[in-house]
Amino acid sequence: MGRASPLLLVLLSLGFFFATYNMITMVMHHKDTISGRWVGNGLDWFDPTIRMHEQVKRMENSNVPFHVALTATDAPYSKWQCRIMYYWYKKVKAMPGSALGGFTRVLHSGNPDNLMEEIPTFVVDPLPDGLDRGYIVLNRPWAFVQWLEKATIEEEYILMAEPDHVFVNPLPNLAYGDQPVAFPFFYIKPAENEKIVRKYYPKEKGLVTEIDPIGNSPVIIKKSILENIAPTWMNISLRMKDDLETDKAFGWVLEMYAYAVASALHGVRHTLRKDFMIQPPWDLAVGKNFIIHYTYGCDYNMKVGQLTYGKIGEWRFDKRSYLRGPPPRNLPLPPPGVPESVARLVKMVNEATANIPGWDKL
Repeated sequence: MGRASPLLLVLLSLGFFFATYNMITMVMHHKDTISGRWVGNGLDWFDPTIRMHEQVKRMENSNVPFHVALTATDAPYSKWQCRIMYYWYKKVKAMPGSALGGFTRVLHSGNPDNLMEEIPTFVVDPLPDGLDRGYIVLNRPWAFVQWLEKATIEEEYILMAEPDHVFVNPLPNLAYGDQPVAFPFFYIKPAENEKIVRKYYPKEKGLVTEIDPIGNSPVIIKKSILENIAPTWMNISLRMKDDLETDKAFGWVLEMYAYAVASALHGVRHTLRKDFMIQPPWDLAVGKNFIIHYTYGCDYNMKVGQLTYGKIGEWRFDKRSYLRGPPPRNLPLPPPGVPESVARLVKMVNEATANIPGWDKL
């Protein structure tokens, strides 16, 4: 009998999910023996330590192409972000030093939409009705499992990205061999949540510190390794969501913890690159960083460009202001004194919307 495919394994797991929790094959392989300790310098919020090995440093300008994949819904909120993301992908791909390869929007609505001709798209099924309990991100690992099983992907490496990412500088392949690369998130703290994490990563598997402080995005990883991790990531996400204590503790970052735990279960450690991504308004300068992630609202007063985070500013850019439709073209630029990262983001949004045909009509 041949080896069961990852997709078949996940389908079987879904069918018996509420009857059993024995859904994870905890196979240890791709074990990384290079040590790396997650430490802080008192500024963990803004500047976590980068774990980077000498071989990786020498390879950071690698031109080995990687496939860009982002999961998406068919909601207007997701669509306009995908259009901006794809615009900058095409522009940055053509720049010297970029290793951007093919591109796929993995659409987990189950049906084609009106962006199919504009953006390369692969349609997969959503989770069964009610299984995500309104946590739409839970569809992400399931979408990757289906896409990896069914699609033809030419590149050996994959960048897992998100619709609210904008490529700002040419991105080389930062991964090295079997060593994937990821962005470290200050709020992913496995050691501080050991009691909960041990439900999914038992002591016999290793130290909690072997779980990287990451989510699944942005990550550049070998396709073959992701194919092994994805079903485990899917199943742990479901288990975490079904556990009231875990769901309450992890909330909107639950699926991120699930990817970090799943990677550790497979013995996979990630190189941590703080320069992989910046997140305005907290990161002030673009510099040589590669991606702008506009997940946080940017609110400022008009006099001196002072940040008023938590309070709607006289000037603001917040993606959540456009849940039902795209932002208009030619957004007003921020006032003087606002960090370069915020001004650069708005200028990039404006450039994309000015050049994407039918922006206001979609």
